Amino acid sequence: MILLLLAVAFGQSPCRESAASIATATERVAVLDLQGATMRLAGDLTCVETAVAYWYLHGLIAAREAYRYGGSPESLEPVKLAIAQLASRTALSTSAEIARVVLLAASAAAQSERAEMGLFLEHALNLEQQQRSAGLPGAPLVTAHEVAGDLWLQVHRFEDARDAYMTAAEQIGPTRRVTLGLARTAVRLGDVPASCERYRALAAGWPQSEREPPELTEARTFLRRSECARAVRRPPR
Repeated sequence: MILLLLAVAFGQSPCRESAASIATATERVAVLDLQGATMRLAGDLTCVETAVAYWYLHGLIAAREAYRYGGSPESLEPVKLAIAQLASRTALSTSAEIARVVLLAASAAAQSERAEMGLFLEHALNLEQQQRSAGLPGAPLVTAHEVAGDLWLQVHRFEDARDAYMTAAEQIGPTRRVTLGLARTAVRLGDVPASCERYRALAAGWPQSEREPPELTEARTFLRRSECARAVRRPPR
């Protein structure tokens, strides 16, 4: 019992060694670079906070890749591993439980199991909302609310995706992931003016960097359309 209490105390206390890893991973996530964020977390998995963030992002990336292969059992193995790793840490971190349920939703999405995905998302969103209402963190680095929009978009439920992103914007603010998601859903729904507005906001708020990420290229390419030039409101003379 004493060892368990010590383990819990250690797991719930911040690890000084992980602070730099989490900070740099957060910077990468802010510019939609989940792979880069995962690489920055991979070297320090002894801390619960870092390990939960790593396995969560690892699972999100793997689930998206599995979707390309129809969610085959082989393609979902890395997702199952991530889910198992998070399950082993749920006693130490509520964020781990939220992340685990989000990955279950992502796994269902990879198989285009929309109903199952929706149930898992509903549970994850409720857990995250309870955490946020108590002033506590939800899913690490990428919120369940943001992932909800991504998954509905992935399975071609565009109105549901738009609603999920709008809820995310209300709950956590207009992050770049939310802004990009709203732009993409507007494209799918044929709302060109809204697409122009969202892509313009994404491009305008992107930090300077040596390499242009694909999401920024996507935004700038779309904004070259003549409809976007006409969509700009000009002040009356």
